[in-house]
Amino acid sequence: MITKAELLKCSITMFTQYGSKHVTLDELANTLGISKKTIYTFFKNKEDLVTCSLEILLNEYREDINRIIINNNNDPILSVILIYQRGFDYLKYIKPSFLFGLEKYYPKASRLFDDFTKELANSIVYNLLKQAQEDRNIKKEVNLELIVKIYFFRIDNLVFKENNLFELFTKEKLFKHLVIYNLKGIITNNYSNSYFD
Repeated sequence: MITKAELLKCSITMFTQYGSKHVTLDELANTLGISKKTIYTFFKNKEDLVTCSLEILLNEYREDINRIIINNNNDPILSVILIYQRGFDYLKYIKPSFLFGLEKYYPKASRLFDDFTKELANSIVYNLLKQAQEDRNIKKEVNLELIVKIYFFRIDNLVFKENNLFELFTKEKLFKHLVIYNLKGIITNNYSNSYFD
């Protein structure tokens, strides 16, 4: 008998790779060697499964974020860099059709993802940048709220918009241009880190 955790692990892998709309419950059941009826013992419908699968993925990323902040609590700028570096690791393996499918077909899951991206940018990243500004490592005239909205809110949309930038550029090049170079423009001369050399 399959466990709910095993079902969720397989689901998120298939949904992120092929798109949640394109993966049927029959395909998922066949992959796991179970009946579709078994899936319904755990979830009332596909949207419930998609939402729970996404929640598992986002919670895993949250745990990574918390570890990063704890391990780098004296360097909030480095924390922001490492958070987005880890986020790029996740995004690299997510097909654009997964995120577009959430928005179009699974409103509950889409809200969950939107809430997560808002929390990440407007709370976590903003507070880290604010701490860096208070430590005089970010120029005092920089409007952090604006910086977050321009550069850090919905990076996934920018990366996946018309062209999948992951297919056009390396992950490293995208990361440098979207995160490092933007931060480099707002830090003070006081701040030093090998990412900016």
